[in-house]
Amino acid sequence: SGREGAGRILAWFVVSGVFWIAGALAGGSARTALWLAALAIDYSAPMCIYWIPGRPPMSSSSWDVEASHFAERFQLFMIIALGESIVITGATTAELHLGPARVTAFALAFAGTAAFWWLYFTYVARIAELHLERARNRTLLARDGFTYLHVAMVAGVIVAAVGDELAIAHPTETLPTAEVVAVVAGPAIYLAAHVLFRLRLARSVSWRRLVGALLCIGAGVIGLFTPALVPLALTVLILVGVIVSERILFSRKAARGEATPIELLEATS
Repeated sequence: SGREGAGRILAWFVVSGVFWIAGALAGGSARTALWLAALAIDYSAPMCIYWIPGRPPMSSSSWDVEASHFAERFQLFMIIALGESIVITGATTAELHLGPARVTAFALAFAGTAAFWWLYFTYVARIAELHLERARNRTLLARDGFTYLHVAMVAGVIVAAVGDELAIAHPTETLPTAEVVAVVAGPAIYLAAHVLFRLRLARSVSWRRLVGALLCIGAGVIGLFTPALVPLALTVLILVGVIVSERILFSRKAARGEATPIELLEATS
């Protein structure tokens, strides 16, 4: 029942809450360990469908997921993550001397964030909602595609923000290996998460986004020997290339009179 499900969720939150509060009161490495434990509890709970010792296991059908509302909540999470990325980029730039290289790095960072937005909200967001609405088991699909894989997307945004900050601070310098990884890993993680998201929802592979993720890794190799502006510019070009190639694909489908995946889903929903 709904009350039983809510009670189990509350029980798991109470357990993880102990670790969150203890971490807030602690400091240093103890805080990190406690918060990692709390995070592990929170993210393992949906995987075991909020199992509680001594209680019979619950079915995923015990929860009723309303597709549009559920998908909208995660779209808002993405907007917040992208917005925070822009705030960090702007704050970093405002504290530094502005020269041509730094202004270019700032523009590229903003363009990369805009590309992230385009890749998610012009296609993925709507088709994900439609797949969730048509799913036979919405709870499991919501858990896998939204609760877990959206974390990977947000992680890509966060890592990209770190890479943007480094490139803006040192646009004409060749960055250490770890910092080059930060510059290119964000877009790579983001695109790879989209590939996994589509694989889970639609049982198909987004080859363009997969190739884009691999090309970002290649940009990192180039970035080991070039100024920070180069890998940053390459990742933005890769993101734009993925967007353009997908738009060309949709345009060709429209010219042949073929329906897009979104149109097919909308027609059968």
